[in-house]
Amino acid sequence: MSANQLALWYLVAAVSFILALKGLSGPRTARRGNVYGMIGMAIALLVTLALVYSRSKNVAPILGGMAIGGIIGAIVARRVQMTQMPELVAAMHSLVGLAAVFIAVAAVNNPVAMGLDAPITVGHKVELFIGTFIGAITFSGSVIAFGKLSGRIRSAPVVFKGQHFVNLAIGIAMIGFGIWFCVAPPETHWMPFIIMMALAFLLGFLLIIPIGGADMPVVISMLNSYSGWAAAGIGFSLDNPMLIIAGSLVGSSGAILSYIMCKAMNRSFFSVILGGFGGETADAAGAGEKKQVKTGSPEDAAFLLSNADLVIIVPGYGLAVARAQHAVKELAQKLTSKGVTVKFAIHPVAGRMPGHMNVLLAEAEVPYDQVFEMEDINSEFPQADVALILGANDVVNPLAEQKGSAIYGMPIIEAHKAKNVIVNKRSMASGYAGLDNPLFYMDKTMMVFGDAKKVVEELVKAIE
Repeated sequence: MSANQLALWYLVAAVSFILALKGLSGPRTARRGNVYGMIGMAIALLVTLALVYSRSKNVAPILGGMAIGGIIGAIVARRVQMTQMPELVAAMHSLVGLAAVFIAVAAVNNPVAMGLDAPITVGHKVELFIGTFIGAITFSGSVIAFGKLSGRIRSAPVVFKGQHFVNLAIGIAMIGFGIWFCVAPPETHWMPFIIMMALAFLLGFLLIIPIGGADMPVVISMLNSYSGWAAAGIGFSLDNPMLIIAGSLVGSSGAILSYIMCKAMNRSFFSVILGGFGGETADAAGAGEKKQVKTGSPEDAAFLLSNADLVIIVPGYGLAVARAQHAVKELAQKLTSKGVTVKFAIHPVAGRMPGHMNVLLAEAEVPYDQVFEMEDINSEFPQADVALILGANDVVNPLAEQKGSAIYGMPIIEAHKAKNVIVNKRSMASGYAGLDNPLFYMDKTMMVFGDAKKVVEELVKAIE
């Protein structure tokens, strides 16, 4: 394959990736975006195989690795539940980071086989250093994020005295050994390289453990960005434009998404990295006076819903845990058939990853014209007869409007402004922010306790 042909196919793949990101920016075009992404990746893989074959004729190991990975991926994709998507994304990020580290190790071990000069130039060493430490941080950080999201590690922050100074010292030491690796001759560069890599793995672990569950959506998008920059760094080392382009697209889009998530939580990026939010316990948040809530049955809630003109449904992580999205769609259809206008209000950080609620509703094939982002629907709550909250907590907490609150300034879905509020939760436990929610104690609020799927199914039966 000539250099011109290689550049042309890589350009086609790059354009496909750009079109994929464009398509994924909206629910109506998301399927098309996924198709473009698959086309771009297929082209990149085939061109890489053709390039390897033209140089060595030995593509069997690559094909074997692709077959094993493809089989594992297909099995996981079929078995994973929608509620497990956040931890699956974290796991995939970890593999991208680890792949970047392995490529860097291979390049240091045998630069000629990776298309580099021997000995490796200082410029290429710098690129390998950057790709390695970003990849290592991505791997270990993603493993911790996976553990927190899957419940294998407690979601509350793990903090200790002097933690930030320890992280700073490790970061400085990592950079120091990285510089040593860059200037050391081939005979002695392995030792600083390995130490630098080990410190990066440790730093990734220490960076994520103090981050609480409330900040997990930001962490997911942040690690997504890290994995992209790791791939781009290795792409510079290997002089591979496809890796550079794809990595840069992932890195920049992840960074932008992290900014959007932070803005949606009224949090700075650095405050997320420093951790601590989400560490309060429910006892600490609601200790002291015991407040009374007004409870009701699904039949009581069904009566309110049936007699409403406008119902706004606010889905949260409780809906995802119960896998109630299909039941909710049936409820919306039932209400619509009775002349009730039904809309869905989506908060950017509802659930455990960006767009979690959009994905669930799309899976249930809820019409796109019924789904609205927070900023587009908040103005309609004063006219809404009923706000039905399913498993959401922090994203509807009016404490965000009170100075002095831990979440003050966080944009929320203003469900408390509706004429009537129905809240479905399993219990009165607080959300990830560890704060009590005044909305639950308002006179116009009815609490319906129980599993979201069972409660919604009972609502559907009662409306009939």
